[in-house]
Amino acid sequence: MTTPALIRLTIATLIGFAVLVWLGVWQLQRLEWKEGIIARIEARTERKPVTLERAIELAKEWGDPSYLPVTVEGRFHNERERYLYAISLDGEAGWHVITPLETASGRVVLVDRGFVPEAFRDPHTRDQGEFKDVVAVTGLLRTSEKPNLFSPDNNEKANQWFTRDLGAMARSMFPGGTVNVVPFFLEQVETDIPGGWPKGGQTRLQLPNRHLQYALTWFGLAGCLLVVYGAFVWTNRRGKPS
Repeated sequence: MTTPALIRLTIATLIGFAVLVWLGVWQLQRLEWKEGIIARIEARTERKPVTLERAIELAKEWGDPSYLPVTVEGRFHNERERYLYAISLDGEAGWHVITPLETASGRVVLVDRGFVPEAFRDPHTRDQGEFKDVVAVTGLLRTSEKPNLFSPDNNEKANQWFTRDLGAMARSMFPGGTVNVVPFFLEQVETDIPGGWPKGGQTRLQLPNRHLQYALTWFGLAGCLLVVYGAFVWTNRRGKPS
């Protein structure tokens, strides 16, 4: 190998090594970030439920109050249900039933009551679970979502939602815009429901955390690159006539 070719190879190897190391460091940073989220979820879900008014205060104070347990009393507006496409914790495709609940003070909170398979999307197939009286609901606070590149568009007319967009759902439920909807959802915890549907307790609390494995993979590839480079140069130099 000529000297200029060796220089080019060395530069390319160093660039590749730097990129691989950077990817490994980035995964370690992601690991720290993910562990922080997991610790926060564990700490918040162990708290005693707070009132809706207290949750609103904490939402303003914390910025992101996700996973805070909240208990609220009110009446469901069952006729305004919205259906969010979801995969249940058991791996079944279906819908989350999101229903506005109005408190005695006039506040409205959008409650994700849980999962129903396609066969029970129609509320008439689960009439027993359509509560008409005042109920107490306990759920975990969740914020609105933004669609990603792979999210289908929400179809408001067909009542088929693929992104949990609080503003859009609230406007579709109450077109006049005069209802006082709180700025978060509640994902209802698992509870006994007559007829069994919707099935609450669908919050995903176990987040995947493979960032350490990813980091070790990138660092390992960086090391392999240096070994291959060194072996190539040594073999090339060894075979070169003196």
